[in-house]
Order: sequence, then structure tokens, then C-alpha cells
Amino acid sequence: MKEKYIRFDWAIKRILRDKANFDVLEGLLTVLIGEKILIKEILESESNQETYEDKFNRVDIKALNSKNEIVIIEVQLSREVHFLERILYGVSKTICEHISLGNDYDKIKKVYSISILYFDLGHGADYLYYGKTDFTGVHTNDTLQITKREKDAMLPTKDKSMGTKADASSVFPEYFLIRVNEFNDHATTPIEEWMAYLKDGIIKEDTTTPGLQAAKEKLKYMEMNNQERLAYERHMDNLRIQNDVIYTAKLDGIEEGRAEGRVEGRAEGRAEGRAEGIVEGIEQERYSNAKKMKEAGINDSVISKISGLTLDTIKNL
Repeated sequence: MKEKYIRFDWAIKRILRDKANFDVLEGLLTVLIGEKILIKEILESESNQETYEDKFNRVDIKALNSKNEIVIIEVQLSREVHFLERILYGVSKTICEHISLGNDYDKIKKVYSISILYFDLGHGADYLYYGKTDFTGVHTNDTLQITKREKDAMLPTKDKSMGTKADASSVFPEYFLIRVNEFNDHATTPIEEWMAYLKDGIIKEDTTTPGLQAAKEKLKYMEMNNQERLAYERHMDNLRIQNDVIYTAKLDGIEEGRAEGRVEGRAEGRAEGRAEGIVEGIEQERYSNAKKMKEAGINDSVISKISGLTLDTIKNL
């Protein structure tokens, strides 16, 4: 009988904030960033507080590592239209929060943003995307490097092993987008083993992957007491209900759009009718999604984020 492990979004909300369990998060960060990461402390952030929205939408954690760099780990459970903009806002706000007015710019901390996504963001064949800021010569195509003098002045708290040819991206945030649903490979590498756990809750019995060794001992479903297990099962039920409501509403909206497209197509021309029907169907889908989520008891602000409709519109549904 295979061991059942707690989903990562629940663990990061309830368990992994405890210092005794930092080794699980440290393992994930070590595998992603490619160097040994040790967490000093969990920092306060707006989403650290458990709210109604967490249950349906997202949860995140902000940590300070042993190099005084900030790591933001965010788990997003459902689609959000402006998610990339929100990542940018979150990183920018974090940088500003951790430099006091009047401080020199060398006090700015390096930030890593890690988004674990349980929905399809954009188009792409990979399950892991990485981004950073490089300065590339327009005519020469070379990458702007930092001299030793600049490195010592700009990055006094950073790793001195970078050498004299560190590039300018060492200053800027780095981003990881983990598209959980896109992982369908057999887990052989450390990152693939982490993907297997994030998607299906699978951890190899003989794993040596950083973090997963600790997770095998600390995230066992059967180790939870009755109260914890009931709360966890309610969480999973809420996720299933939300996903079912959104999926059903999406199918209904598409079908309504196709139907209107066929009717108008006969009157004004099939091509024009289909186009207008699809546009109207998309709009009806948004309203239909919102109405069904509201009937399911989902908070208005969550519905607004998912559907893109205003709070006033949702209140009048």
C-alpha cells in the first residue's frame, strides 16, 4: 500500500512555516536554484494570514535565506487573468518593504519568486520556466558583466565566489514558473521527483532528493490527528467543488456561445455569426461562471479575481 502524503499547498499553509520543518522547503529551493539553501526565518507577508480566499485560490510564504536573500514561494490553485502582473507587483513590493527610506541601494535584497501553478498559464510545452534580467548588447550580442570593483560595491552581501565576470542579473529578481499540470514524465531527476510530489503526491521510497527525504517523514497523511485530518479533507472537498463549478460553467458558456453563433450565422452569414457568437459566449461564460461560483458560496472578491468582473456586478447577480 502506497503512503499518502499531504498536498503541498496545505503543507505550506499549516506545517512548513514551522522552523522544525524548514528542511522540506530548503530542499525544494536547493533543487530549483542549484545551490544549497538554508532558511533563516519566515517573514511576514499579507498572505501569511489565513483568509477565506486561501481556501479557494492561493497561499504563499516569504522566507529569508542564509545569504539574506528573500524567497517568495506562491501556490496558485485557480486561474487569475493578471497573474504575471501580480508576480511583478509582489516582487516590487517586497523589494521596497525591505529597504528603509534613506538607506543606500546596496541594502536592496536579491529576490527569488517561485510560483507553483495548478492551472494552465500561457502556452508552452515545458513544466518549468525560468526568467531573469540580462543586459545584452544590441549590436554585439554580448552580456553586460560586472567588474570586481562594481561587484564588491554593489553586492557586498552576496556570494563572493561569483568571480570578476558576474553578470548584471545578479542584482535583479529571478523567477521560476512551475506548471504542475504539464508534468507527465517519469521522475528520474531531483526536479522531476519534486514535480511528481507536487502533482500526484508521490514520493519514491528510496528518494535522496533534497527536501523529499524530510517530506516522507513529516507530511504523512496518516500522521495527522483526527482534527487535522478533518480540516484537510474539508480543504480538498472545497477545491474539488470549486474546480467542478468552474469547469461546468466554462462548458455551459462555450455551448451558449456556439448556439448563439449558429443562430446569428444563419441570419447574417455563418462566418460573422460564429465570430459574434463566440465573443458573446465568452462574455456570457464570465457571468455564468461568476453566478455559479456565487451560488456555491465562494467569496465575492475571489469571484472577481477569477472572472474579471467588478464587485458591484457580482453583488447584483
